[in-house]
Amino acid sequence: MLLVIVAAAALLSVPRVTWQWFGLFATLVHELGHAVAAILSGRVVNGIRIRRNHSGDAMSTGRGVFGTVLSGIFGYPAPAIVGAALLWSVFNGYTAIAFFVGGVILILTVLVIRNLFGVLVVVVSAGIAALLWFFATPEVQGYALLVLGVALLVGSVRGLLTVVGVHTSRRGQLQTSDAYLLYKRTGVPSPFWLLLFAALIAASVVFAAWSYVGR
Repeated sequence: MLLVIVAAAALLSVPRVTWQWFGLFATLVHELGHAVAAILSGRVVNGIRIRRNHSGDAMSTGRGVFGTVLSGIFGYPAPAIVGAALLWSVFNGYTAIAFFVGGVILILTVLVIRNLFGVLVVVVSAGIAALLWFFATPEVQGYALLVLGVALLVGSVRGLLTVVGVHTSRRGQLQTSDAYLLYKRTGVPSPFWLLLFAALIAASVVFAAWSYVGR
């Protein structure tokens, strides 16, 4: 069953034909990572945009550098953190709570989405979650969250490789990199931020593996 779950997650997050759709959800989680970090640091989230090319924006306002930096850090690691949290929830018997919290977050997200395509991504995601909540058995719900969790972990690694590629071979796209924007904001070189992203993603993968082994 573990192999089936991993295979299903890989099918969502690796082939281009499926990633073009699942990657939109990963982008949504990425932007929500920025937004949640901004809120926790005392900033006000003004809006989120999701685009068809997997790019997005999470706009927030507030004073000081700390909130900007914290928000900038938790974009790329967000899918891995959420993925690890989903796996932990299932392994510890909190599948229903994970579904409920995820559904509430998606509903609240509609309030801050600022473009029509972003609304579509959120509504479709919430619709799939609602179908699973109302019509799937608890066992199926658990398997669905396991697949989603592993797929988000893979998607986070994929996103990290993409942004590393921007810094190494597509430097004309640097303005799209959170690491570059953090460098412009703080003066700390981009490689430091890339390594921090990688460390947070790696920690999430280790936590997910520990959750499975220790269940």
